[in-house]
Amino acid sequence: DSGGGAYYGTIYNCVLTGNSAYRYGGGADYSTLYNCVLTGNSAYRYGGGADYSTLYNCTLTGNSATYIGGGSYDCTLSNCIVYYNTALANPNYYYSSFYYSCTTPLPDGEGNISDEPLFVDLSNGNLRLQSNSPCINAGTNYYAYGNVDLDGRQRIIDGRVDMGAYEFQTSAPGEFIGWLQKYGLPTDGSADNIDSDGDGLNNLLEYQLDTNPINKDNPGYFSLIERLPSNKTCLKFMGEPNKQYKIETSSNLINWVEFISVSITNADGSISIDETNVAPFRFYRGRLISE
Repeated sequence: DSGGGAYYGTIYNCVLTGNSAYRYGGGADYSTLYNCVLTGNSAYRYGGGADYSTLYNCTLTGNSATYIGGGSYDCTLSNCIVYYNTALANPNYYYSSFYYSCTTPLPDGEGNISDEPLFVDLSNGNLRLQSNSPCINAGTNYYAYGNVDLDGRQRIIDGRVDMGAYEFQTSAPGEFIGWLQKYGLPTDGSADNIDSDGDGLNNLLEYQLDTNPINKDNPGYFSLIERLPSNKTCLKFMGEPNKQYKIETSSNLINWVEFISVSITNADGSISIDETNVAPFRFYRGRLISE
């Protein structure tokens, strides 16, 4: 009857699409949503995308209602994009409150804009922002939730959050997009969670670890990490024979500490390392020292 995708729910980093409700809230009804996309949802009466809900950094596009409020009906939206929805009247929203959001017609409320959001490829469902989008750095950090966007990428770039579910990623050297370009990988999000070199790590994790995403043998990789009952960690590292590697360890993927330097002597490129460590979890990475 109401809430085709979610009803009285709390939703984080999700895509709600293709849902329908006879009365209200084709995508969500009486719910709270963070970093979500609502697209292709419908309601026979009101609120094709969302109804009586609170939304933060969400994108509502391509939703429909038979009567009013194709995007949202009686919702509170912050850092959101509500555009290109359809209804007999008030296609994007009706009786909704907006803060630092992008929709048309321009609503009352601080920080709102009505310019088109300039998605990368609206017709094919790529709702990430083009580099000239007015939604970039146009939200407010006060309503931003979490450290990552819907892609799992850094949520706030250049000090201020973007509107919508996706944060625009710069191509500056050292940034994730620039890193993808360096290795010739797609920058539209399609390569983020792909394991390009078959070493068991997706490209986003390879970026966080500062390892090569297209060559698993350089700077080496771990074929086994086993935590023993004695609280000892057994590592099996694979590198290239007659080359030296530095093994680093971290508890947070940010602060790395050198653990040991090793020389590969086995013909198969393997070396076993034991570490006694009382930390509840650890991360490890290898760096090639000598060619």
